[in-house]
Amino acid sequence: MRSVNPTDAPNRTGGLATLGRRLVVSEYFVILLAALLFVVLWPIVPRIASPQNLANLASNVWPLLAIAVGQTLVLIVAGIDLSQIAVVALTSVVGGAVMTQAANPVLFEQTPLWGVLLSEGGGILSGSPLAVPVALVVMLGVGALIGLFNGSLIAFARVPPFIMTLVSLSFFSSFAVFLTRAENISNLPSAFTVLGQGEILPFVSFAALVSLSLALSIGFLLSRTVFGRWVYAVGQNPRAATISGVPRARVVVAVYTLSALCATVGGVLYSARLGLGRPGFGQGFDLLLDVIGATVIGGTSLFGGQGKILWTVFGVILFVLLTNALNLLNLSYFTVNIVKGSFILAAALLDVARRRLLVTM
Repeated sequence: MRSVNPTDAPNRTGGLATLGRRLVVSEYFVILLAALLFVVLWPIVPRIASPQNLANLASNVWPLLAIAVGQTLVLIVAGIDLSQIAVVALTSVVGGAVMTQAANPVLFEQTPLWGVLLSEGGGILSGSPLAVPVALVVMLGVGALIGLFNGSLIAFARVPPFIMTLVSLSFFSSFAVFLTRAENISNLPSAFTVLGQGEILPFVSFAALVSLSLALSIGFLLSRTVFGRWVYAVGQNPRAATISGVPRARVVVAVYTLSALCATVGGVLYSARLGLGRPGFGQGFDLLLDVIGATVIGGTSLFGGQGKILWTVFGVILFVLLTNALNLLNLSYFTVNIVKGSFILAAALLDVARRRLLVTM
């Protein structure tokens, strides 16, 4: 009979603890958690695995991913961008006003847009083949200006990012509502709505192509360029980065501009999916909660200097899956938000734990 070594049990326990620590700090931890959540929920909510629901899951991932990619950049430089949903709302309204094919005078004749961008015949480029391209350029331009505004005041006037982007959130979301008196702009051309509803190939949508291309581009920028190294350096230690010759202020301005551009892309996809220029995107905090929650759950550190676009992809998948499951369980709106908020808190605590584990490993 084999003799029992009294050190075997502690060794096994220590081995499991080491495995657990490695799993927690692994960059694939979140996607493994998403797979586990799906497997656990499948017997409880069988509809979660239906083709229709999986398609709905995918359609919710792409616009959220586009916005979360920009939030990832900002968090890496130890900032935050609360104004993203205001960018989504304002660019959605402006783009809709440029390209809509018809506008109801009963709804819009008392708005500031009537007679300037809107008329009964639609937007200023209604019916023109240039309507959609020009609208997209205008949307991206408006988004970039908001990001440039935020980044410049944060970098040069040293306004705290939370306060600066909170003010922008309040101002630009309210401005979007003011422009339309809270009315949605409908009758958008099919050449635009195909971006949110159409497919290039079976199971390969335009929205997926746009969002994944954006994620790959920003991922390349972060991992393969000097600018990417500057972004991480600013987030890890801004004073040391400045001493080392990193143009900290320009990096911060660029990051907030890119964040707003990513939010604009998300706004394009949401607007095209709904077929509406919708000022309501900036009202309430559901979308903002989703964006920050998905980014933090993915593993991007709230302390700055740590994050990857791949982690954000995983975080978006997990957060969309969680939201979908909560809705399928027919929970109340308040319960859904309580659970989502709890997940974000857990992710923040996990971020602290992971930082400590990385120091000790």
